Amino acid sequence: MDLANQMKWVPKEDTTLVSYMVDLHNVGTFNADTRFKTDYLNELERMLEKVLPHAMLKAKPNIESRFRTLKRD
Repeated sequence: MDLANQMKWVPKEDTTLVSYMVDLHNVGTFNADTRFKTDYLNELERMLEKVLPHAMLKAKPNIESRFRTLKRD
């Protein structure tokens, strides 16, 4: 794994990501209990792009990787 190419998440990005994941869960479109539906990463990418346009977060690998990290921790 090339550590030089790894993205560092800032607290605002983490907070926004978790907030949107909770929102998606609460509306019932995507449910963490039954596994998120397949398009949840793309939906999160679109939502984050609106508030964090310069973060350039992509569904894969950025959001998917961060989701696994947050779930593990």
